Amino acid sequence: MFFKKKKNDDKNDDFAKVVALLTHAAKIDENYSMEEEKIIKNALLKIGAKEYDIDNIIKKGREIEENSNQILEFTTEVKNMSEENKLKIVETLWQIIYSDKKADMYETNLMRRLAGLLYIDDTMMGKIKDKIKKEKL
Repeated sequence: MFFKKKKNDDKNDDFAKVVALLTHAAKIDENYSMEEEKIIKNALLKIGAKEYDIDNIIKKGREIEENSNQILEFTTEVKNMSEENKLKIVETLWQIIYSDKKADMYETNLMRRLAGLLYIDDTMMGKIKDKIKKEKL
C-alpha cells in the first residue's frame, strides 16, 4: 500500500498533498488542461487512491496548492513514499509537463528542483523524462 496504516481520511490528506504538487506542475505553464487533470486522476489510482474519493482528493489538493507559496510542503509526502511510487509520481509530473508536447523553462526548472528535493538522481530523472518525451512526441 501507498501509505503506512492510516485512517482513510488521513490517507486522503496525504493524497491531497501529492495532488497539490501535481497541480502545481500542471499550472506552472499557466495552462491547466483537462488532459492534465486526467493524468492526475490516473496517477492517484496507480498509487492507491479509491476511485470514489478522487474528486474530493483533487478538490482538497487544489485548495492546498492555491493556499501555499512553496513546493516544499508538497514534497514531504512524496519523499516518504516507496521508491516505486516516488518514481510513478516523477513519471506523472513529466506526463503533465509534456501533455502539451513541450517543456518550457519554468517546467524544467521545477523538475530540477524536485529531483533534489525528492532525492532522485539525474540519470534516473533523465531516463524518465526521455521515456515520457518519446511517448508524447
